[in-house]
Amino acid sequence: MMDSSSTFSNMKKKSKKPQQLLCCFFARIFGQSFSPSSYKTKANDNLELKDSINEPSIPVSVINSEMKVEEAKGEAGDAAGLKRSVKQLHFGGWEEKGEAALEIKRLAKVDARMRRSLAKLGVIPSLVSMLVEAQDDHCRRLAIEALIELANGTFTNKALMVEAGLLVKLPQLMDTLELSGKQELAVLLMSISSLAKTQFPMAPGHIISFLIEILNDEEVVEETKVTCLAALCNLSTKLDNTRAIVSSGLVHTLIRLLSNRRASEGALAIMGNLILSEMGKKAIEDDSMVPKALVETMTWFEQPKCQELAIYILMILAHKSKTQRQKMAGLGIVSLLLEVALLGSPLAQKRALKMLQWFKDEGQSKIGAHSGPQTERISLTSSPVSGGETKKCQKAVKQMVKQSLNNNMEAIMRRAHVPENFSSFKSFAASSSSKSLPY
Repeated sequence: MMDSSSTFSNMKKKSKKPQQLLCCFFARIFGQSFSPSSYKTKANDNLELKDSINEPSIPVSVINSEMKVEEAKGEAGDAAGLKRSVKQLHFGGWEEKGEAALEIKRLAKVDARMRRSLAKLGVIPSLVSMLVEAQDDHCRRLAIEALIELANGTFTNKALMVEAGLLVKLPQLMDTLELSGKQELAVLLMSISSLAKTQFPMAPGHIISFLIEILNDEEVVEETKVTCLAALCNLSTKLDNTRAIVSSGLVHTLIRLLSNRRASEGALAIMGNLILSEMGKKAIEDDSMVPKALVETMTWFEQPKCQELAIYILMILAHKSKTQRQKMAGLGIVSLLLEVALLGSPLAQKRALKMLQWFKDEGQSKIGAHSGPQTERISLTSSPVSGGETKKCQKAVKQMVKQSLNNNMEAIMRRAHVPENFSSFKSFAASSSSKSLPY
């Protein structure tokens, strides 16, 4: 009898051991102590909380089925609206056409598949005809907005607009559209101009004339001018369009826009594309505002992209052109190039140093065919200079060198995660001579 009782107690102890191990395992996972009693208490609390909620839980399958039903209803509604809009656009009156254009604009925003479906139903030629033939400016604007959405991200739809005669009808739209309509049409033309980067045949003459007219309009907002410049930049990437762009008189308009800080980058980008051809280079050289306008743009240190593009254009103009280099030297470009070489962006510094080599009066050194002009160089030191002017130049150079050293030291300290208050380093940089530096 005693043996059986002891055996039972031993079995009970052995059964407790796995239970304790399991509690320790859960305690390791959840970071808290577990016991069978605490676990039962929490389970009871959860049951009471569940019982206190009277609303029944909705299965996930029911929710998914309801979402599918709603999507099906939306697709059915879009299909019905699509059929109705296409019918109104083809056969309705002007009021119905306006409603149809508004609905097509909404449907075109859905996705690319819907835009392709709309194009297959022939809405693009009808919208182009509506844009040209409508007597109400409101209907024209609705047609433009619908075409903008249809052109979004689809090469085929843009090509269909060109084939529908949109670009050919631009001269007629110049006279009929109001200023707001022209500004919206500029957005559509910017989208269509991306076809110039492809092999699609597109005559750029009408679109260039329309965009130049908008650029020359003083009432047009800057945002629209930037849009027009983006469209012209797309067109200028294709070398075949250079003749049409140059003959339209765009170069003078671009140089005049260099004074506009917001539009200058787009104008410089177009000039950078045009100057790669002989015709474009000659058109830029012959303008009376060149190179003065470009030299002034070089001083925009707060806009490094414009500075880099301006120096790039000046490099091409100065290459093998003694006349252009003389003009630039007369405008004080040498001191400005030195300033850019010290304080400009890395790319601007590289280009400025290259131009400084061209202007250097070193009779014993010759510039190679790969690095600059081969024609006669200009002597910058032959002209008589007073001692006071020489001292001023030396002082200005020292100040630029100090500023460059400070900027470089600040950049090094930022990379080293040193606090910005390091006056001792600045004083060291200011007192040190550039001759002692290893470069």
